[in-house]
Amino acid sequence: MSATLASARARVLIVDDSSVARAVLTRMVEEAAACSVAAAVPDIAGALRFLAADRVDVILLDLEMPGIHGLVGLPDIIAAGAGAKVLVVSSAAGEGAAATIEALALGAADTLVKPGRYVTAGSFAMTLAEKLIRLAEQSEPVLRPATAQPAAHHDFDVVAIGASTGGIHALNSLLQALPATFRKPIVITQHLPASFIPYFAGQVATATGRMCQVAADKMVIGDDMILVAPGDAHVTAVPLPKGRAAIRLNRDPVANGNMPSVDPMFESFADCFGPRLLAVVLSGMGRDGFAGARRVRSAGGTVVAQDQTSSVVWGMPGAVAAAGLANAVLTPGAIGDYIAAQHGVAA
Repeated sequence: MSATLASARARVLIVDDSSVARAVLTRMVEEAAACSVAAAVPDIAGALRFLAADRVDVILLDLEMPGIHGLVGLPDIIAAGAGAKVLVVSSAAGEGAAATIEALALGAADTLVKPGRYVTAGSFAMTLAEKLIRLAEQSEPVLRPATAQPAAHHDFDVVAIGASTGGIHALNSLLQALPATFRKPIVITQHLPASFIPYFAGQVATATGRMCQVAADKMVIGDDMILVAPGDAHVTAVPLPKGRAAIRLNRDPVANGNMPSVDPMFESFADCFGPRLLAVVLSGMGRDGFAGARRVRSAGGTVVAQDQTSSVVWGMPGAVAAAGLANAVLTPGAIGDYIAAQHGVAA
């Protein structure tokens, strides 16, 4: 599919129990986003019947519907969609809502809150168009083979993971693939507003069966720790005696404009841990993590990127892979296996 939707006319399925919402979304999708609405149905059952016979590029899914709730039906919708990206459009997907994190963990590509008290119809239409364009685009083919490079056993002391759009589901798959015996510290920067972070940390704890904390200034990094970046600060590391390191929160603007950003995490961790760092770049739009991955490789560390097929948006991992900075390019589950194998931990 071309990156220009005006010529490609990406096909969209709308799933919403409100006839008014279906009509409004249809108009917005076809006018503001220049897409084609293949069908608009009132429930999960109708969506599954349509997807059994037809294909679309993007599915707009409401959550609060009679019969099967959107979150309950989401896994079936994703399976039936056969590669279609699911954008949850619901009043239940407001900032900080637990439903948002659950939807993303289940595999939704992105979420968008419906117009209401704090969201105008105009701003909603503009944001909807932007999200549809991004989700329907296909990244350019990778310039280097997307395969794992042979590597000898290489021990490390910490895993740093960066992700954005599509990253929560990928992270879930990665963490669930790690064996219970893997206890090295994991530090995660996921592009999310601060209000989402407590729910995100809870989701990570559920996926791993380990306690997950929001990173705080001056925390000493140690085994059994899983830390997530707060939504309003970059997580960086400073060295301590005997090869240890501590967290420092940094709010300085970065070139890529993200807060939090993956680049300062990777760069500072590379400076502290050198070859003892394993950095992972998961699904996300843009190039955040690219500069940091270059620093990791220069310091002797290991970089692993998510593959194109499993990524919702292959911007971040694709930039790293295309530049030859990745030691391996794998699915999220295979990245978990790779981490365990490189660290000599049995599954």
